[in-house]
Formats: sequence, structure tokens, C-alpha cells
Amino acid sequence: MVHAFIMVKTAAGKSEGLLAEIADLESVADAHIVAGNYDIIAEADAPEVYDVLQTVSSSIQGLGGVTDTKTYIAMG
Repeated sequence: MVHAFIMVKTAAGKSEGLLAEIADLESVADAHIVAGNYDIIAEADAPEVYDVLQTVSSSIQGLGGVTDTKTYIAMG
């Protein structure tokens, strides 16, 4: 199992609506609005790294209002 943290930047005023959409994705275990360089941090669990990257590139980056993402794979 692969555990990852996905940092998401959103357009102004879009964080709350996007939080619900991101949290509802199948591989997303949890998601939070945060203060800092990114607006949302999501935790994802998937069988393989490819599945995490697929979630980010196809599902999260495809949402209207998402401007940037950065993915960190947990090592332990």
C-alpha cells in the first residue's frame, strides 16, 4: 500500500468547494484546508504509486479551480 500527501493550490474562493470534491475521491483517505503555501492537503492510499499519480493527474488536477499540486509519497 502506498500512502501519499497531496498539496493542492486553488483559485481564490474555491478551497471550500474543492475540499468536498477531493475528499470524495476513492483513494483520498482525508483532506483538510490549511494555511500556508498550499490551500488543501489530501492524504491518499492506493495499491501502487501509479494509482496515486493517476488520482492526482486525472482526478484532482482536472477539477475546476485547482491551479497547482505537489505530491509527496510517504517512505515509512
